[in-house]
Amino acid sequence: MDRDQAVEWIGRWDAQQEWYMPDREERFTVLIDAVEAGAGRDDPLVLDLGSGPGSLAVRLLDRMPAARVVGIDSDPLLLTLGRAAHGGLAGLRFVDQDLRVPGWAGRLGLDRAADAAVSTTALHWLDGAQLRAMYAELATALRPGGLLLDGDHLTEDPAAAPALAGLGDAISERGARRRLGGRDVHVEDWQAWWAAATTDPGLAGPAAERERRRISEDHHGSESVLLAQHVAALRAAGFAEIGTLWQYGENRILCAIMPG
Repeated sequence: MDRDQAVEWIGRWDAQQEWYMPDREERFTVLIDAVEAGAGRDDPLVLDLGSGPGSLAVRLLDRMPAARVVGIDSDPLLLTLGRAAHGGLAGLRFVDQDLRVPGWAGRLGLDRAADAAVSTTALHWLDGAQLRAMYAELATALRPGGLLLDGDHLTEDPAAAPALAGLGDAISERGARRRLGGRDVHVEDWQAWWAAATTDPGLAGPAAERERRRISEDHHGSESVLLAQHVAALRAAGFAEIGTLWQYGENRILCAIMPG
């Protein structure tokens, strides 16, 4: 997979992601604003949890060129695309690690504690037990005062607050339709992108490895999509202040800060 092919595939990845999240770029912008304001230095060490092909990482480095970003993912196809497209970008390193496997933080080879951890639309894939373990391990990799910034669709608990949960979902859906200009037809969705990428001869190797690892693009109902799940797991991991920095319906940036 040469660089031009990888850039084209990542462009298609970003396009299908933006179909589901028309305010994706705004969420990226606000999240990076928070890193700039909260990291305490111009050259922060940042962990990108579930980095995929590096969409957030490259935007962060474009804004903060002295930063170092470690993109962490276990999907060999997305890592292949990220390395092919962005392998020459100073400050960016991709690491093949599964956030569900204990010891991932120690295997990153960090030379100091990280100033921030960021993620977008990735951590909800973990089930409740995996989420708690991942946050507990993340806490060991962040410096005192370090930040977690998670941009994701995190909902109110419909059992505890059904009206709020319903409103959050409705606002997100209406906002998405409005920003898309009422368009109902798109060329390539999530499943179509994966179907095309996994049959590209240039990605045959990582696609086969993906199959061997039994990585699936499909969800199976065990994800951690409730805001309360994340807040409770972060508190149990020892994070201090926890709150929403930005929100549009159920789409939010959740921030948690390690004790100083």
